[in-house]
Amino acid sequence: MKRVAKPVFFIVALLILFLTYTATFGIKGQNGDNSNTYIKGVSDIRWGIDINGGVEATFSPATSTKATKDQIDSAKSIIELRMTDKHITDYELYTDYDHDRIIVRFPWKNGETSFDPESAIQELSATALLTFREGGEYTTTETGSDGQPVYKTPKGTTAEKIILQGNEISSAKAEMYSDQTSGGQKYQVSLALSDSGTEKFAEATERLQGQVISIWMDDVMISSPTVNAVITDGKCSIEGNFTAAEASDLANKISAGALPFKLTTTNFSTISPLLGASSLHAMLIAGCIAFAIICIFMLFVFRLPGFVAIIALLGQIALSFAAVSGYFPFVNSFTMTLPGIAGIILSIGMGVDANIITASRIKEELWAGKTLDGAIQKGDDNSFWAIFDGNITVIIVALILMGVFGPTNILSMIFGPSTTGSIYSFGYTLLIGIVGNFVFGVTATRLMTKSLSGFKFARSKWLYGGAAK
Repeated sequence: MKRVAKPVFFIVALLILFLTYTATFGIKGQNGDNSNTYIKGVSDIRWGIDINGGVEATFSPATSTKATKDQIDSAKSIIELRMTDKHITDYELYTDYDHDRIIVRFPWKNGETSFDPESAIQELSATALLTFREGGEYTTTETGSDGQPVYKTPKGTTAEKIILQGNEISSAKAEMYSDQTSGGQKYQVSLALSDSGTEKFAEATERLQGQVISIWMDDVMISSPTVNAVITDGKCSIEGNFTAAEASDLANKISAGALPFKLTTTNFSTISPLLGASSLHAMLIAGCIAFAIICIFMLFVFRLPGFVAIIALLGQIALSFAAVSGYFPFVNSFTMTLPGIAGIILSIGMGVDANIITASRIKEELWAGKTLDGAIQKGDDNSFWAIFDGNITVIIVALILMGVFGPTNILSMIFGPSTTGSIYSFGYTLLIGIVGNFVFGVTATRLMTKSLSGFKFARSKWLYGGAAK
């Protein structure tokens, strides 16, 4: 057997414990009155309608003119895009062409305290007309909630000359950057322009060098940068005194585009959860008890490999929650539903199974007379393909579920919108759990077992299920 250095066990175990702690509790800080989240934890997860309840709203065009089917479909697509931009994957969306209505059901956001449906609806129905205008003239000044002036209603040249509109923005995303003046961290919204937008903006920045091009969201000026150079590559940014949430919200509104007409909310109500917070708490306790029983079983039956398996299972569970909460900057947060929790539980079962297969093979090889190193190597080799075959078939199933039941899918017409988010959530958490099984249940477990076997105290075959002598 190829030896693994003794410190590897401690390095891998500490990394797993670090991931477990941070994925559970997150890392947060306080900057004055503002709370900053550096790493998201379980408390940042947006729970689905079935767990936390949500809002049902009916939208209609604000105009008296009857909307066309294409306009209703366009408004529906934009509302759906706004939800997916906010990583809301548990929603239901219906259209009533005869009565010009769009009906949507979606969960409360994480940390919701007011449970005000009107405020929740606003994040979906708000029209957001973005314009880049020549100059920075405004009519009125108000004081914002942060004490800073808010400039409203363009006038003069600024009102007359629009350089770009929101539909000429290809993409928008929130970013953090270092302010060269203060040295602090600030947030901005980076924009990529369409071909026509790039052409217009290049002409404007060449003509207005040293002058102001103001940026407006509806009737409010959100930024008034001075043109320092000609921008010909179609990439620019909106800077201001944004918080992380404000920058992200602005980027989402721009990305979602403008609605074809202003929407009014004709009816709204709250949706009660199927389970509620008390049931979620009971489910958490049940999960902790179940995990404790699994740990006792693994330690009693498999001894040292069982101890290693417990550490690996912690890492697998932590990865599942991290992939849902938005722990990793490159993985979007996700709405956790009951089927999603079922996917995690099933993947944990697959992880336990993988560790039992490996530990059993090692045990069998020891009773067959192999040396400790030979039994570990042979056990790893003999168990790998059995684990691989079982997990790879589950991955295929998970990918199929995500593919056919993902947002904006033609199969929603067959199975109904209500199944879309739920089954997609199940496939997603199942896929992440199986990937975690390969990372922790296979790779990390084997590294830690081989590393531990190098210590003198861990050379007894009894610790691996073999004979005492």
